[in-house]
Amino acid sequence: MTDRLRFKGGVAVITGAASGIGTGLAHKALSLGMRVVLADIQEKALKDFAATLKGEVVTVATDVSDAASVEALAEKAYAAFGEVDLLFNNAGVMATGFSWEIEPARWDRSIGVNFYGVLHGIRSFVPRFLKAGRPAHIVNTSSVGGFLASPMMAPYSVTKYAVVALTESLRGELEMLKAPVGISLLAPGPVDSGIFNDPFGSNVRPEVQQFVDYLRKLLTEHGLSPDEFAELVFAGIKDGAFWIIPQPHAFDDGFRKRVDDILARRNPTTHQY
Repeated sequence: MTDRLRFKGGVAVITGAASGIGTGLAHKALSLGMRVVLADIQEKALKDFAATLKGEVVTVATDVSDAASVEALAEKAYAAFGEVDLLFNNAGVMATGFSWEIEPARWDRSIGVNFYGVLHGIRSFVPRFLKAGRPAHIVNTSSVGGFLASPMMAPYSVTKYAVVALTESLRGELEMLKAPVGISLLAPGPVDSGIFNDPFGSNVRPEVQQFVDYLRKLLTEHGLSPDEFAELVFAGIKDGAFWIIPQPHAFDDGFRKRVDDILARRNPTTHQY
């Protein structure tokens, strides 16, 4: 299907486009000659980023946790360009702390953005893809943390695990219908972004601060740039890969150990992002 997926002249919709991975995806899509719809809840940052880009770009302020807002995004994307070829359900947030101390509102925000943001994208765009009956592709952003749970970031792990299950289910459903719609599960490792810039609620223990400082250092010293990461993502799409895991060094050994532990009924190995 990806052999027929149109890049040059096609249309890409990217949520979480104002920062991090979303910026790299936008740069790469435009470099391929795509027209791009950028969506983010941070309207000023979104417009400021769009002003740096060359090409056909539309910005749509979008709260992916709200179904009506994502439906409005789809309507505006189709009104602007008449079609969509590639959807990145990419928006994501982080909440850190001990799971029993993270406030319900922060749990709700994580679930709303990380999980419902993907589900709302599916609900708004898949019916349009099916009606069009032409090749299209969806990339749902999970994480290495969607396979390897970490302490002090339970809302992130919980929601990213859910994205894996949802994406696998969607793949099976599209295959049942023999739909010309491809699907990929994207599992980033460290990517230099601002995801840890606002991770706290009202309960900030020293242990949590130390953990977040460690992760920020990890991202800065070992994370790929968004543009480097996007090159690997688009290579996976072109290859027709369902599992897009651009940093296998951050995934393979940990996941192999996890599977071995489960099969041997051993207690889990604690993993940190």
